[in-house]
Parts: sequence; C-alpha cells; structure tokens
Amino acid sequence: MTIVNSVDRALSIVELISNHSDGLGITEIGEKLDLHKSTVHRLLQTLIYKGFVVQDNNSRNYMISFKLFEIGQRKVEGLDILEISKKHIKRLVKQVNETVHLVVRDKNEVAYIDKMEADNTISMSSKIGRRSPMYSTSVGKAILAYSEKLDIEKIWKSSEIIKFTENTITDYEKFIEELDKIKQQGYAIDNEEHELGVRCIGVPVFNRFGEVEAAISVSGPAMRMDKEKIDRIKKDVMESAREIGRELGY
Repeated sequence: MTIVNSVDRALSIVELISNHSDGLGITEIGEKLDLHKSTVHRLLQTLIYKGFVVQDNNSRNYMISFKLFEIGQRKVEGLDILEISKKHIKRLVKQVNETVHLVVRDKNEVAYIDKMEADNTISMSSKIGRRSPMYSTSVGKAILAYSEKLDIEKIWKSSEIIKFTENTITDYEKFIEELDKIKQQGYAIDNEEHELGVRCIGVPVFNRFGEVEAAISVSGPAMRMDKEKIDRIKKDVMESAREIGRELGY
C-alpha cells in the first residue's frame, strides 16, 4: 500500500479536530500530531479551500465543516434499506422498549446508520455514524456468522483484536464456535463484550440475493437486558429483520 504523506496528514487533522466541538488552534494540532506549525498551516489552508474545514472568527480555532456530513449523507441516502427499515424499527422500539440500531458492514467494522431510542431514563450513548469492530458487537457477529470462512479469517487477521472487557472473545477458535452457534439460532448476543454494562441482541437482514445487507440490534443496560428479557424479545427482533428483508426482496 502506498501512503501519500500529505493526504495522510490532512485527513489526520480532520479526524483530530472532529473530536473537538470548539475546534483547535494550529499549535495544539501540531503538538497532538507531531507536525511543524508551517505544515499544519499549509494543510489547513488547503482543507479550508476545499470546504472541509472552517476557522472561527472569534476564537480563530479550526473546526470541521458540514461537507463531510453532506458527503456521508449522500452515501446513506443511496441505501434503500434506511427508508425501508424506518417503520419496522419504530414498531420494534415500541415492542421492546429499548434502543434499536441499524448497521451496515464497512470493511472490518460496522457503521451505525440509524438509531431510535425508547422512552427510558437510561439511554444509549451511541450515535449515528459511529463505527465499531465486528468481532465484539452483536450486529457484527450476526453479519459474520453468514460470511464465508475465508472472509471471516481475513477480517479477524486484519483487525486489532482488543479485549474490551472480560467477556470479549479474543480466541479465534472460540470465535468460530460462537459464529456457528449464532447461525444455528438466528441471532447474536453481545454479552457486555464491547462495553461493560451494555447487552445487545443482533439479527442479520438479508437482501434479494440472499446476502446479508445489514443488521439490526436491540441494546440496553445489562440490568434491564437480562437473559429473561432477551428470551422474551428475540422473536420480535428476528421478525423485524425478516420484514425488512422481505421489503428488500428476500
């Protein structure tokens, strides 16, 4: 793989300042990325020219513009599943009274493209646009369970396998056993594997070609999402995924 340093540095700046709602100054950016101020200034001027970065008139800090959102939105708008799934997700939220997510696979990760919360006092901190590893999430495992073994192995080897919690599966053989179990039962469980205190059930959504198009999940605090509740709602989650799939032509 050939890396163009100037492009790499420019994108690193965009990623960095996107995490700071008040923006950052040139000195702060240079220190955090270990870049000379003149280099940072030159890259920022190019990013401003292309519309990806703006400079606040008062603080003089640099912040990302809405251009990346607009580009990403055009990508999302091209996904029929986003519109098709709306009514099913809304109904599912009412049935289970927990947060429902819709995700699609993006290389080694899942990207959250929709979210609907229930009227609970404790809500999920997840956001649309968030990305998470496939191996430690219910939706990621639900997608991988229906993938080819060579694809699963490739994703595993090219992922940074982090033990987020004591429950995270970091042994490949055990992970394959987990995927086999998921395929047999039709749903995946994230048993506080990605985040302590959060438990999820994920189900794949198939398209007209019989391929996994996306996945939906129901997420909630572990104290509410216990085994009894998961057993009670799993049919509702699976039925919602099937209904979305039917409208996609499955």
